[in-house]
Amino acid sequence: MKRSTLTKFIVYILISLLGLIMLYPLIWMIFAALKPSSEVLSSPDLLPSQFRFDNFAAGWKLVRPYTFGKFFMNTFFVVISCVVCSLVISLFVGYAFARVDFRFKSFWFSVLFLTIMLPATTTLVSRYVVFSKIGWLNTYLPFIIPTALGVGNGGGFFIYLVAQFIKGIPKELDEAAKIDGCSTFSIIVRIIFPLCKPSLFSVAIFAFMWNWDDFQNQLIYLTKVDLYTVALAMRTTIDATGADNWGAVMAMALCSVLPAIVMFFCLQKYFVDGVSTSGLKG
Repeated sequence: MKRSTLTKFIVYILISLLGLIMLYPLIWMIFAALKPSSEVLSSPDLLPSQFRFDNFAAGWKLVRPYTFGKFFMNTFFVVISCVVCSLVISLFVGYAFARVDFRFKSFWFSVLFLTIMLPATTTLVSRYVVFSKIGWLNTYLPFIIPTALGVGNGGGFFIYLVAQFIKGIPKELDEAAKIDGCSTFSIIVRIIFPLCKPSLFSVAIFAFMWNWDDFQNQLIYLTKVDLYTVALAMRTTIDATGADNWGAVMAMALCSVLPAIVMFFCLQKYFVDGVSTSGLKG
């Protein structure tokens, strides 16, 4: 009994140490955002000699003539649009794979898996050429339209996640609804959608974080400063200020990660429920 207790204690200590190691960069960034700029990279101390809350005000205006409010609005527009599109396409296409029998269903399901396993970088050049020819550069369409078609960030994975969840819902519910005169659309909206909320919350969290962190595509398709997202604006501040204003830069870096952290912790319960009940365990 004592040996078992000691083993658990050691395991908990190791887990706590690993958790601290993973959280340390975030902790360092929080204190760096409150340090004078001269101490951010030169001082080995974690705590600042004096707390500089004015770093946030200075950082907010680093990219003139715009403020970070503009970049946050741009980012939220892109991310929320992609999240909504991901939810809609994953629900309807996931229902089709889970419930509807159609020709070449196995083939298209294999194609879906291929899109999950295929690295996005392999299609980067071809996508850029296509979007350039149809005039989508310096717009948000290269992010929103592919997501609406199920081929954006995580599109195939989201469809698979929801389809596996729907397979666990009894078909008798669909059949009873059809007897009552419900159309397929009504079944999806009135029956499947409420029951799929755990998996859809998981889709929303993944879609939000992946699109929020999508620096590569934003860097390629957006060159106008007034269209910049927070990630691109952060790169601009580092290019423009170098090491002269690191306190303000770290303050904005802290602000840029807060939305994703807050969303994850607020929806953590639904995220765990959605993943654990979606058939991913095999």
